[in-house]
Amino acid sequence: MNNVIIALATPPLKSALALIRISGEGCFAMTDKLFSKKVSGIKDKTIFVGHIKDGGEDIDLVEVLAYPGPKTMTGEDVVEISCHGSMLIANEIIGAYLKQGARYATRGEFSSRAFYNGKMDLVEAEAVNDLINATSSESKKLSLMSLNGATSKLVAPLKKEIADLLSLIEVNIDYPEYTDIEEANESKISSSIDSIRDTLASLIKGGKEGKIIKEGLKVAIVGEPNVGKSSLLNALMNEEKAIVSDIPGTTRDIVEGDINLKGITLHLLDTAGIRSGADKLEEMGIERSEKSILSADVVILVLDARVGLKEEDKRIEQLAKDKILITVYNKDDLVKKKEDGRLYISALNKDISPLLNKIYEDLGISDEAFDNPSLNNARQLGLLSKIDSCLAEARQDCLNQMPIDLVSVNLYSAYNAARELLGEETTTDLTDEIFSRFCVGK
Repeated sequence: MNNVIIALATPPLKSALALIRISGEGCFAMTDKLFSKKVSGIKDKTIFVGHIKDGGEDIDLVEVLAYPGPKTMTGEDVVEISCHGSMLIANEIIGAYLKQGARYATRGEFSSRAFYNGKMDLVEAEAVNDLINATSSESKKLSLMSLNGATSKLVAPLKKEIADLLSLIEVNIDYPEYTDIEEANESKISSSIDSIRDTLASLIKGGKEGKIIKEGLKVAIVGEPNVGKSSLLNALMNEEKAIVSDIPGTTRDIVEGDINLKGITLHLLDTAGIRSGADKLEEMGIERSEKSILSADVVILVLDARVGLKEEDKRIEQLAKDKILITVYNKDDLVKKKEDGRLYISALNKDISPLLNKIYEDLGISDEAFDNPSLNNARQLGLLSKIDSCLAEARQDCLNQMPIDLVSVNLYSAYNAARELLGEETTTDLTDEIFSRFCVGK
């Protein structure tokens, strides 16, 4: 019976209702012992209303939804109990099942059972967590596409192209006497790899854009004291989030806030002004500012439009050399003559639309990225890069005129990485797949 797992599926807070989920072989028999109605024997999903009891004493009047496997989320028999939202009641119901031999589910165990029982692939399983953590309608939309299987379908053509090339090589190696099969020569192999890498390049580009949409970006607002960094944060958030003062060094810690820019979540960091000659406390803030620059995706260097670039600002530019760096000239309302090519704003007057447009432009997110599924988390992008690297090595082996059986080594690695994207068994012999698509000696 310890195969039966149980967990509270709603937050552990007082509410109108709470939902308890139970899954595993034997959960119907357990429910029969605790519920006032018989659940075992049902053929289709069924709703019951009755009392949950423990030791003959009523715990609560509940609604029980019973789903017989395998046509369930986990592929097993599943029971969901809707009870009144008192944590006392919920815990008593869970405790009654634990007495019957159930155990607490571990983190993600319901989804992992769905994966291992073939109800979803690994990309779809990851989408469950992404959907729960979605912070914008755009990220939710991408997660739903993955959960519904649209993202997994991106992998199928990739796997097929690699398997087609491998099958051609394997048949040339194992059946050299056949003259009615295409020759796996250098030109054929290299052109096939180039075609596959074109597909990969599109997937990687879409994945990086999708990752930005789903996770957002860290944006560090940096510059010398009194250039208007805190005013800019307040203008971006349209609220008085940071203290604004003419006294240098007012901001000594990182002030944070989030905004949505045309579907992209920006995690804003207002940092302490970077300058020499600061006191010990301010130096600590400056050190944190420099760390924020290194961890940021986008760095907004704020300058006083009346002064321009100073020596300390060049240090910031050096720190942000590998980031998206946007230099803005603040307090444009205090300058009469503006120079061409500079981005002017007035944070105090909330005249910052040129900056918002520049940020979005520099991100380079295509309109299609919001509507198309993408392989967009770190694991998926890492495997796409691994496939591309293996293919590049295979192509180089081919150009170096290495034997095709050695060229196929990196192709096998690329194929297994494509299977790993979906969580498929990567040690599966390719023989069946190869000969299911290739008719030898016809």
